[in-house]
Amino acid sequence: MQRTLIILKPDAVQRQLMGQIITRFEQRGLQMIACKFMRITPDLAAKHYAEHVEKPFYPGLVKYMTSDPVLVMVWQGDDVIAAARKMMGATFANNAEPGTIRGDLGSAPNTYNLIHGSDSAESAAREIKLFFGEDEICDYDMATADWIRPK
Repeated sequence: MQRTLIILKPDAVQRQLMGQIITRFEQRGLQMIACKFMRITPDLAAKHYAEHVEKPFYPGLVKYMTSDPVLVMVWQGDDVIAAARKMMGATFANNAEPGTIRGDLGSAPNTYNLIHGSDSAESAAREIKLFFGEDEICDYDMATADWIRPK
């Protein structure tokens, strides 16, 4: 069972899209195993986006991610990273396909993009540890598992 970190960014929170986005993950048969509504500190944002520190968009990204609350979640499922990234769609709304989160719900053409999802198993492991302790992750059996992942 693979895990990924998903962050509903300040624009998703402010536009009250959290429920719609969570519903898409649940309808896909993915399982939320941790959730935290929080404000990301500049220090945490710097750690999370360390690979972008030299890029010109970095200061604006940190300002945006620390501007308002976010909803941080851990989801698990078969090939959850690829599934989540496909559900999210292209980075910006104007390039995202209809049927994706960004394609259907995105509004800002090349700025805000609603959602972050880990891009690899290695990134997911690192990012999850930044936001959650092991004691905050609730791994449990879903009653519908046999209908989602037949044996």
